[in-house]
Amino acid sequence: MLLKGKIRLPNTIVSRFPDRIKPPEKKKKEEDDDHDEGREEEELRTFQVGGGGGGEERSEEEILPDDGDDNWTASRAHHRIKIDIGREVSWEKRSELEFELSQKVINLDALRSIASCGHLAEEFRSIVWKLLLGYLPAEKDLWEGELANNRLRYAELKRELLLNPSEFLIEEDETSNSSRVGRDNEAGGLLCRREISNGDHPLCLGNGSVWNQYFKDAEIVEQIDRDLHRTHQDINFFSGDSSFGRKNLEAMRNILLLFAKLNPAIGYVQGMNEVLAPLYYVFRMNQEGEDASEAEADSFECFVQLLSGSVDHFCQQLDNSSVGIHSTLLHFSELLKANDGELWRHLDASKMNPQFYAFRWITLLLTQEFELSSIMRIWDYLLSNPSGVQEILLRVCCAMLLCVRHELLCGDFISNLKLLQHYPEVDLEHVLDVASHLKIPLSNYQPYGII
Repeated sequence: MLLKGKIRLPNTIVSRFPDRIKPPEKKKKEEDDDHDEGREEEELRTFQVGGGGGGEERSEEEILPDDGDDNWTASRAHHRIKIDIGREVSWEKRSELEFELSQKVINLDALRSIASCGHLAEEFRSIVWKLLLGYLPAEKDLWEGELANNRLRYAELKRELLLNPSEFLIEEDETSNSSRVGRDNEAGGLLCRREISNGDHPLCLGNGSVWNQYFKDAEIVEQIDRDLHRTHQDINFFSGDSSFGRKNLEAMRNILLLFAKLNPAIGYVQGMNEVLAPLYYVFRMNQEGEDASEAEADSFECFVQLLSGSVDHFCQQLDNSSVGIHSTLLHFSELLKANDGELWRHLDASKMNPQFYAFRWITLLLTQEFELSSIMRIWDYLLSNPSGVQEILLRVCCAMLLCVRHELLCGDFISNLKLLQHYPEVDLEHVLDVASHLKIPLSNYQPYGII
């Protein structure tokens, strides 16, 4: 699918986007558990998206709110839907983080240092991510106004672009009726008949019809829903089996659909749901007296900002440019060659093209390679890089290869492809430590897609 145009951004975001984007290849779902024929071939597909991520297994005793419980809040859910982040933050590091966040002007360098080293307490992750993504300014006195303006703008965008045509026309009727009250009284109380234009009729197929656009949007919603129901299936936060989970999926659907409508040249691309999931989970579960609509608005703005750093990789017109996917994979290969020539030669000799595994790693920010708890720790590290997410992401991807180097050197093309498309469980802190000590190639390329 070839798409043209530029991404439309909220007023606060000025990052450039490419002219065209193509969606990643969908992973074929196995519908019959007993059907084994062709499974090995399916596992060797060069790019796979869709499907749930990991997360802590849930016991059968875990109880979610009843469908009718409208008073269920994120703070209550937090005790029942828990993700094990792994490293426990010491009292000293927690105090240091609290001190930095208490300042009138936040020291972003200090914040980056705390987050990158794994000392980010879970309850502070939401505010820290918003600061590192540039959604909140360093000046603390400006936070309230920035949040209010951004959330109001998001609510207006939803009303303008996501409102059901029936509801929209009813609102129009109510507005026009108020101006006709005087005329109705003069006519002895007779009701005026409403004239229905072609664009207002559900059967109208014209390009200007609000109903025609609504039905086109329904096709996008169907694709989004399919992907959302495959997102972290084993975590009840994303489950459609409870009222709380359904509201979360609805909020994520709104974000993805609104992004697609604001940027019709790009639309919705499969895998965006995976990038959105960690953001919305963190913002929804770290609320303090805020309602779900505010977490939804914050997630949308940060999702756009985060995506702006990697969208060039989807642009076919830019494939052979300095910011295209071929250039990115070349930099990735050069990084591996500079740090482990033996492993690079082995993979090169076996025709193990980075396109077969690293394309997904890079474009989806490793959201399909690790459990949600690990993804959040990785993103703490990625967002802490002052040069942008993409530069440090290549380091992490290279470190992932170095941490399974023995297996790769002993393997052939098929075994290595399986290994890298289903990355094994490793010591994550060791991976990040290796990434931080990698040598930079002599070419010293300029970072791209900087956030």
